[in-house]
Amino acid sequence: MTSSSDVILRTADLCDDFPDVVRILKPGFVGFGGREAFFGPAFTISCRNDNSRLREAVAEPGGGGVLVVDGGGSSQRALLGGNLAAKAAENGWSGFVIDGAVRDAHELEAIDVGALARFSCPLRPLNDGGGERAIEIRVGGQIVRPGDMIYADRDGVICADRTLHRN
Repeated sequence: MTSSSDVILRTADLCDDFPDVVRILKPGFVGFGGREAFFGPAFTISCRNDNSRLREAVAEPGGGGVLVVDGGGSSQRALLGGNLAAKAAENGWSGFVIDGAVRDAHELEAIDVGALARFSCPLRPLNDGGGERAIEIRVGGQIVRPGDMIYADRDGVICADRTLHRN
């Protein structure tokens, strides 16, 4: 698969080319990562204020995937910070779409990984083993399933049940 660090795909262009295929996540995600545009297959996580499952995932090879996290829209605790983002970049993850909060915003912008989230919050997450991985989740008003393709840039985040670009 082509890496999202090598290719820039614009969500607006994909929406124009595939209007009946894309699912658009509700606006409101803020860019925190060093990578402005990113794409890859979705690896889904459901958690609220506890990043145990996210911590497990970033330690594994990412293969250009996007970690899509249903954090319940919580602004109470950050699910992602600089250390986990650096580990994700090191392990080949393309980016994060988090329906929740991040922290260490000043660090995230210097790391070559995409990071979109709803909020920034300085409080660290719980790490009590909560959450689930590789399940169907709802983020930004859309259902996201493991393996769906995620495309993200400054215009927004879109999801499709198939690849919309050529390698």
